[in-house]
Amino acid sequence: MTNWMNKAIAVLSLSIVFSFGSMLQGNLSAQTSSSKESKTTKPSSAKTEGTKAPTDSEIADAKTKGMVWANASSKVYHKEGSKFYGKTKRGKFMTEDEAKKAGYHEAKNETATATKSKSGDTKK
Repeated sequence: MTNWMNKAIAVLSLSIVFSFGSMLQGNLSAQTSSSKESKTTKPSSAKTEGTKAPTDSEIADAKTKGMVWANASSKVYHKEGSKFYGKTKRGKFMTEDEAKKAGYHEAKNETATATKSKSGDTKK
């Protein structure tokens, strides 16, 4: 009977170790994920700080260079004269070719407005 008791105690102690081991492992992974979350939070806050709205002089400078305003959130670029030119929360100035290469597309409303104004000018 002593041999049977030793085996039972060994099995019982192993099951306790494994059950606590999984709980400890869950705790460690939770701590690891929270530290990962804090690391990912820092760069995103840095991005929002780095993309502040351009000043009036920066907008004027971009207009003279013929640049477009690329909205990073929607992947749409706006040409000079648009009400969104330099006004969206997340964006930057770039050339139209750079915007196209980066996967941006021209705002649809602007082309319709531009053609209407051009056709209106020719009728007068």
